[in-house]
Amino acid sequence: MSSTADGRTPKLAQARQDRPLFAIMLRLLAMMMIGATYAIGKLLIERGANLAEIVFYRQLFAFPVAAGWALALVGPALLPQAPMRTHVTRTSLGMIGMLLNFGAVALLPLAEATSIGFTMPIFATILSALLLREQTGIHRWSAVLVGFVGVLIMTHPESGNFASAGVFVALAGALVTALVAIVLRDLSKQESAPVIVFWFTLLSLPPLGVLLIWYGQMHDPVAWLLFIGLGLTGGAAQLFMTSALRYGPVSIVIPMDYSQMIWATLAGWLLWSTWPQPSTWAGAALIAASGLYIAWREHVRRRAPTISPAEDRGGRSG
Repeated sequence: MSSTADGRTPKLAQARQDRPLFAIMLRLLAMMMIGATYAIGKLLIERGANLAEIVFYRQLFAFPVAAGWALALVGPALLPQAPMRTHVTRTSLGMIGMLLNFGAVALLPLAEATSIGFTMPIFATILSALLLREQTGIHRWSAVLVGFVGVLIMTHPESGNFASAGVFVALAGALVTALVAIVLRDLSKQESAPVIVFWFTLLSLPPLGVLLIWYGQMHDPVAWLLFIGLGLTGGAAQLFMTSALRYGPVSIVIPMDYSQMIWATLAGWLLWSTWPQPSTWAGAALIAASGLYIAWREHVRRRAPTISPAEDRGGRSG
């Protein structure tokens, strides 16, 4: 089989295929898998597992999925094209983000932790402006403000939803996840998604394995089945999320991410007999609206034609 100029197979060089309905289905499946991953993580915490074990086994049992997916699309050309330090940075942030996100699930009801996680695009907008000096207009800053109003509604002391520690952990998880997204912007210019996921999973196992020397415990067969399910659902979620972008534009695919709230609410009701407070629904609606508007403005910005300075001055003078 012939390869492209960068040594990769033609499978990675092919353009995005326009199959929007299939893309939506894949993204919805990904959100269902993410909901299952966090629900399983919460069950494991209740059975005595700690965060180090949860993140390690999530990566360990996801590795066959990541490796199989990468080999199917890339073949043996898995050596990174980007500097290894970039992969190490992505891996470090990814591990911290997972620890925080599972920590939020341990401290909060599932739906509330999920809702606060939706602030990730808000943090990404702020970080892009601060770190990348990306131009951010009044539209996106207004969306950021609306999103934080949603957070305040959800976390107001009178809402009685949850303890403040869980809120801060969930917000920290969203912040670190936003940092991961910024790193991935640069990394994805040099690497394909399967290669990025493969190296993230592989590089995370040694440091997490070291943590298990101190924090590893004995578990019963049910817990081991849950650990396996944790990794498989997490790996499947990554596969479905990335594959969706091969078949549909971001503006269609990304809004499906908010369907995760449905699965979080359903799991909370079925497994823990919990139901979100009215303030949670109101705050989540504002956060989701903020994230959707930010995604839409990004879509509009990327589609806007490039205007030279001379053309810009001429247009404004008329």
